[in-house]
Amino acid sequence: MIGVQALAGHSYRFWKPAERDPRLIEPALAALARMGLAGRAWTPVAELSHGERRALEVACALAMKPRALLLDEPMAGLGPEGSARLTELLESLRLEVPILLIEHDMQAVFRLAERISVLVAGRVIAHGDGDTIRRDPQVRDAYLGE
Repeated sequence: MIGVQALAGHSYRFWKPAERDPRLIEPALAALARMGLAGRAWTPVAELSHGERRALEVACALAMKPRALLLDEPMAGLGPEGSARLTELLESLRLEVPILLIEHDMQAVFRLAERISVLVAGRVIAHGDGDTIRRDPQVRDAYLGE
């Protein structure tokens, strides 16, 4: 058995900076580019806007090569412009990875979803495609208004 003292005299490097490992950097940069963040790759997260942070969250998930994306209110806190931008980015992903989206931004939902389930107080009040949901009187009362 090799002791700690024996290892201390050798030049073994168990820990190395992640930014020097191309096996980590290449997929990370590709995911950032995919989400429109290539130019901000070396920017500290604290300096990113709220919308950029949301895009970064999706980029982190993409770097892991997921079989599905589960997104809980990704548009929350984004203004109309940020929501439209993130919706566009998510739309570009939906053919390659299934997305389960929980969202209150109905414009984003209608643009992204093939099937929609609407819940009120934890109960499904409607299920169907966008046109079915738009016409449902309970959904109109709860979310869409007249």
